[in-house]
Amino acid sequence: MANQNAKDRVGSLAGRQQGRIAWAQLRKLAVPRVTIHDWVEQGYLHPRLPGVYAVGHAAPSIEGDLAAALLYAGPGAMLSHGTAAWWFGLIDGRPSTIHVSTPRRCRSLRGIRVHERRGHERAWHNRLPVTTVAQTFLDFATTASLNRVRTLLANAEYHHLLDVEEVDPLLGRGRPGSTKLREALKRHQPRLAYARSPVEVAFFELCEEFGLPLPEVNARIEGWTIDFFWRKEGVVVEVDPYGNHHTPAQIDRDRRKDLALRGRGLVVLRYSRDQVETARPAIASDVTAALAQQRRVTRRPAA
Repeated sequence: MANQNAKDRVGSLAGRQQGRIAWAQLRKLAVPRVTIHDWVEQGYLHPRLPGVYAVGHAAPSIEGDLAAALLYAGPGAMLSHGTAAWWFGLIDGRPSTIHVSTPRRCRSLRGIRVHERRGHERAWHNRLPVTTVAQTFLDFATTASLNRVRTLLANAEYHHLLDVEEVDPLLGRGRPGSTKLREALKRHQPRLAYARSPVEVAFFELCEEFGLPLPEVNARIEGWTIDFFWRKEGVVVEVDPYGNHHTPAQIDRDRRKDLALRGRGLVVLRYSRDQVETARPAIASDVTAALAQQRRVTRRPAA
């Protein structure tokens, strides 16, 4: 009966921690060391990280992995850097390494990067502790490219999470990431939130670089989502995210899409990912010419 009562207490706490519990928490719940050892032998506790266990079963889960990393890093730990950005929904693709920040001394493990930091404020998002949004911006900027930071800010504004007044106090001279984050804020462009792939971000940056009018991003036209659209001129640009690895179905869909758009009187330009990366001046000239031609057409007086 005593063991059952102990299991009830352990199960209740683990249920609030994505099914994970730490050794120190077990001891605080008055579970004897020998009982912990027995539970491991019996398969009730499953070691996941040093001093951290899955309770009841060993089935992996993303949330469980994050909770285990936080418990390993100890009291006061929080998700940070790219992991925090992903957990807030501000970047696509879960980082392969879990980043956590903690006020205590703790070594990193394979797949877990621990940052020792004191005095950092914690927030909570989807039941897990995380750095504040503003701190997440700064941490992300320490290693990410400028374009990725700009996309992060655009996504934050889209989700109503961008508050420049909260970011400004963090941009101190010499602080890692400050210069890049400051530049990203200066060049902030909310439309980047609608870009769905790196090649779309690269094309949007091309438009900025060469002074092209900024297009709508992923607009809907008669049931089709088009990558870039200059509505006034009637010019569409589609960029190819597949490189040289199209499937027949993808090729067929692209052709049907182009035909439908041209049927509406739109000019459709299509560029490969390689072209966006290596032929930027030529693409800029091509788009500029198409926009100019369409403006001449729309200004031409009726016969």
